Amino acid sequence: MARSRLRIVSALFLAQILLTAATIAAFTLGPVIGAELGGSDSYAGLPSTLSLLGRAALAYPAGWLMDRAGRRLGLSLGFVIGVVGAFMSALAVRDGSLSLFLWASFAFGGMRAAGEQSRYVGAEIFPPARRPRIIGLIVFAGAIGSMGVPLLVPPATRLAQRVGYPDDAGPFIIAGLLTIAALALIFFFLRPDPLRLHLEVEADEPQPQGPAPRVRDLLRMPPVRLGLLALAIGQLVMVLIMVLTPLHMDHQNHSTETISLVIMAHTLGMFGLSWLTGWLVERLGARTVVALGALLLAVSAIMAPQAQSVPALAVALFLLGLGWNFCFVAGSALVAEVAAGRSQARLQGATEMVAAVASGAGSLPAGLLYSWSAMVLPGAIGILLALLLLVALGWYGRASLTTARA
Repeated sequence: MARSRLRIVSALFLAQILLTAATIAAFTLGPVIGAELGGSDSYAGLPSTLSLLGRAALAYPAGWLMDRAGRRLGLSLGFVIGVVGAFMSALAVRDGSLSLFLWASFAFGGMRAAGEQSRYVGAEIFPPARRPRIIGLIVFAGAIGSMGVPLLVPPATRLAQRVGYPDDAGPFIIAGLLTIAALALIFFFLRPDPLRLHLEVEADEPQPQGPAPRVRDLLRMPPVRLGLLALAIGQLVMVLIMVLTPLHMDHQNHSTETISLVIMAHTLGMFGLSWLTGWLVERLGARTVVALGALLLAVSAIMAPQAQSVPALAVALFLLGLGWNFCFVAGSALVAEVAAGRSQARLQGATEMVAAVASGAGSLPAGLLYSWSAMVLPGAIGILLALLLLVALGWYGRASLTTARA
C-alpha cells in the first residue's frame, strides 16, 4: 500500500500545481474582462460569481459520483469540464461576448468542484491521525503553481497572437492546456482507485455501531458545522477582497504584470505555508487554527482598503491568503475527521457546495460595492464576517468532537 499511497499523493500534488496555475492565470484578468465586456464596473464580480455557482452546482454531484464510481472518474470528469470552460473563455474574449464568458466561468467553476475535493482524496488513504498533514501538503502544492503564474503571462500573450486571438485570451488558452495535463495525471496515475484504499484503511479502524448516518445528519454535528462555517466565511472574505483587487489596481494604472505580482503574493499566502498549517492543526487543534485564520482575515480587511502602493497591497493580500489557508485547512480537517467511513465524498461535496454558494452570494455584489465605495464597504464586510466566525468558535467550541461523534 505504501507505493500506491506515494503514487496517488504525488499525482494529486502535481495535478494541484497545474490546476492552481490554471485557475490563477484565468482569474487574473477575469474581473477586468467582465467589466470591459459588460461596459460597467458593476459587472466585475459576475465572472467570479458564476464560477463559484458552477462550483456549488457540481460539488455534491461530484461527491456522489466519487462515492459511486470511484475517485478517479469523478476527478477526471471535473477536469474535462474545466478544459471546456477555459477554451470557451478564450472564445468569449475573441468574440466580445459577456454571456459566453459567464457560461465559461460557470464551467470552469465546475472543474473546481471536483478539484477542490482532491485534498480529501489524498487524506482518506491514510489513517485519521495523518490526514491533516496530508491535506496541508496537497494545499501546499498551490504555492508552487502560483509562483509560475507571472512567468506564464508573456508566453500566453505570444500564444494568443500566434493563433489569432486577442492578447487577453492568452491566459485562458494556457489554463486549458494546464488543465489537460492535470487530467492526464489523474486519469493515468490514480491507480488503484483511492476509494479502494480508503475502504481498506477504514476496515482497520474502529467504526461506530449501528447504521451509517445520512449526510444531513452529519451536517448537524457541531464539528461539521464549525468546519463548514470556517470554509464558507474564509472563502467569502477572501473572494470579496481578492476579486476586486485587480480592478482596484487597474484603476490606479498598475500594469498587468504588477497585478500578477500582487496576486502571486496572495496565492503564496494561500498555499505557501500549508505544510505548516497541517502540523499546527495536529499540534494546536483545528479550532485554534480557525481562530488564528479569522484574526488574519480581519487584519487584511482593515489593510486592503487603505493600501495604495504595490508593497502594501502585497502584504494585505498575503495576510488575506494566509487567513484563508488557516480556515481552509483546519475546516477541512474537521469535516474529514467526522466524514471518515460515513458517506465520505458526499458529505465533503455537500460542504463544498454550501461554501461555494456562500462565496457566490458574497461576490455577486462585489462590483456594485466597489462602484459605491471602492474598497471601503468590502473591507468592512470582511471585518464583520471574521468577527462572526470568532463568535461561532465560542458557540460550537463547547461541543467536543468526541461528544459530537457519540
